[in-house]
Amino acid sequence: CGGSVSDSSGVLQSPNYPGSYPNNADCVWEIQVKNNFRVTLTFRDIAMQSGTCQHDYIEVYDGPLHSSPLLGRFCSGSFPTYVSSSNMMSVRFHSDSRYSFRGFQAHYSSIPAGHNTTIQCLPDYMHVVVSRRYLQSQGYSAQRVTLNDNRCRPTVTPREVVFNIPYNGCGTLQEENNDTINYSNTIRVASSGYVIKRKKNINLHVSCKMLRKSWQQVMYAAEDTVDVNEFQFGRYDMNITFYDSPAFRRQVRGSPYYIDLNQNLYLQACLHSSDPNLKVVVDTCVASPDPHDFNTLAYYLVRNGCPRDSSYATYYSPSSHFARFKFNAFEFMSRHPSVYLKCQMLVCRLGDFSSHCYRGCSSRAKRDTSSAEQEVDVVVGPLQLRGGDAPSGTTG
Repeated sequence: CGGSVSDSSGVLQSPNYPGSYPNNADCVWEIQVKNNFRVTLTFRDIAMQSGTCQHDYIEVYDGPLHSSPLLGRFCSGSFPTYVSSSNMMSVRFHSDSRYSFRGFQAHYSSIPAGHNTTIQCLPDYMHVVVSRRYLQSQGYSAQRVTLNDNRCRPTVTPREVVFNIPYNGCGTLQEENNDTINYSNTIRVASSGYVIKRKKNINLHVSCKMLRKSWQQVMYAAEDTVDVNEFQFGRYDMNITFYDSPAFRRQVRGSPYYIDLNQNLYLQACLHSSDPNLKVVVDTCVASPDPHDFNTLAYYLVRNGCPRDSSYATYYSPSSHFARFKFNAFEFMSRHPSVYLKCQMLVCRLGDFSSHCYRGCSSRAKRDTSSAEQEVDVVVGPLQLRGGDAPSGTTG
């Protein structure tokens, strides 16, 4: 139960609904809609063990589960509605080992944020758009909107002032907190006037915070002059590519990738980010014949940084944004022609030797990541045997 949800609207319900939910369930749904939209969640049915809500309960969080405010915890009563302050909301359902009931059903949808300023945290820069009509209504000129670094100019269109602010330039500051990596800058809107002025200047603080599992975007205005408070969530841009040799010079571009049994397979994971102070490593790689199900029939090559397959090995990489590794090809028994890989990559601060990127093999729990780390899932495949089941010689 649980999982990531990205449709603009949908239904959440407890396992087996409207039948009785199982004991000892712990389900977490992460709802993430488009940038500059918000999530509205309405419960239509709740039938659980009532009382103090210590045994069976539902929790709703205003963003990711482990780093966001709790909007509500309940197990009975009226049917509440919640609206997120961002494009992300988490719902947790928990049951204990005692009684079982019908459970719950809820409907969610996305609604426009409805502000005159929008922000997106893209892989290489912050994309900020300010409405010119809004500036003019407040008595400000679009020509007087600047960054900390005056050399980085916005694009001014008839309707908007657009900034593309790099994470590694234009005066962007980097700061590491307990559970975030924070990139911040300030957009300044100066009041017009040569001798005197009666309006305050606007300082519009813009930041992208990298949480353990997502990007968080924050925007607010200082000096009480503009009421803007935007939170958005996105994800790292990561891909995994096959190469034809351990030199990692030529990519394999065909899909599916036809291989021989026991053939050496070379893979490179690449993090697309303008921040040079990040490091990526392979944390977990699991294989399955079904790209949508990595639980029923699964084979781990590496788990929590610990190799599980004897042919798995890592290679030196010329860049901290690359992680290179290999394993020998295999197939699943019982006539499954294709193999898919789902790899969880770990992104850490370069030089943070306390992080799991530098510790290697670890027996930590899945969610026990340290301060400045993010987990990113990538699915790659399919792999298919070349012309039958007979093993062939290795390549490479």
